[in-house]
Amino acid sequence: MKQVLNKVKDGLFSRIHGNNLIYNACWEDPRCDHKILDINVSSKVVVITSAGCNALDYALKAPQGVYCVDVNPRQNATLELKIALAKYTDYDTLFAFFGKGFHPQAAEVITSLKPHLSDFAYRFWQEKIKYFSNPQRSFYYYGTSGVFAWLFRQYLISQKIHDKAVAMIEATTIEEQAKLYAEIEPVIFSGFIKWMMNRHITMSMLGVPRPQRQLLIDGYEGGITGFLRDAFHHVFAEMPLNDNYFWRAYLTGSYTENCCPEYLKRDNFALLQSVADKVHLNTCTLADFLRENPDKYSDFVLLDHQDWLAAHNEEALKEEWRLIAENSTPDAKTIMRSAALQIDFLPTESTDYFAFTNQIELHRECRVGTYCSTYTGAKK
Repeated sequence: MKQVLNKVKDGLFSRIHGNNLIYNACWEDPRCDHKILDINVSSKVVVITSAGCNALDYALKAPQGVYCVDVNPRQNATLELKIALAKYTDYDTLFAFFGKGFHPQAAEVITSLKPHLSDFAYRFWQEKIKYFSNPQRSFYYYGTSGVFAWLFRQYLISQKIHDKAVAMIEATTIEEQAKLYAEIEPVIFSGFIKWMMNRHITMSMLGVPRPQRQLLIDGYEGGITGFLRDAFHHVFAEMPLNDNYFWRAYLTGSYTENCCPEYLKRDNFALLQSVADKVHLNTCTLADFLRENPDKYSDFVLLDHQDWLAAHNEEALKEEWRLIAENSTPDAKTIMRSAALQIDFLPTESTDYFAFTNQIELHRECRVGTYCSTYTGAKK
């Protein structure tokens, strides 16, 4: 019975993941990545696309190339639109779309970009133009993870604590943040929210597959609720929020010019335009990309997909690491996140060629707080 139930859950996740935009923003902190990856003019970076924010962040270092890979074409379409806006419009238009999450002439702008978008991306954004044209609901409240963010915001409003949450991210001192969070925390972790966060459908909307959810349940004291309680307290009560653009977008639906990803900063716009062509999009698996594009890549940003592969397709995991080893420079580095406190599922195809380190201190510097661990690998 358990196997049948797991199969149903996995099928639900695949259906959600295969038919929707999941991530409207990256939830991995590139500031941590740069402390490990020495991205420079000679670098060739391979990254799982997600929403493309971090790929553009890496591109600002002017590497030889940033090679984005994702099996979900909607994720690549999101990055494709960002690149087209950067190259063929102006800063204010780009920031309206992806800074504010709203543009009053979104349909006209998308139509003007048709020559610069793939057929899939153009059709997708034509169909989803409401993501940017609804003055009552930001782009950051669309897509499956965005819908959950919107529902969470509505809950905070209904409980009359949304203003306190906004005040918390606007606070000028950690002491002020901590005081406001102490007032908010009991409501966030009410029975209803705990019930919601332990539902498979909720985690699927957030892009968290069953095996990754199980890693939290099995490996973290207090399970999902215990992890979130600790993570939220660290992010909201122990770290400065003045530059935490991740949670600003989640709680308010938009960034500010002073609190946003690097690619959205006005001072970086001219550089972004000059390096945009260094970003290359590939809709396929990482293994397929490496088979079809053999080269010597210097950096691999693997996000958290190792968790999923380890549980679903061990042979594919082995093949992926074999291809990474074959297609990497002698000093190549990898970085990955996990829902596990300790990654103990990597195959010998990885450990034969890379020495892995659990970056505990670096992980605590992450402004997001949605993973249990961050691991790096250095080529042996």
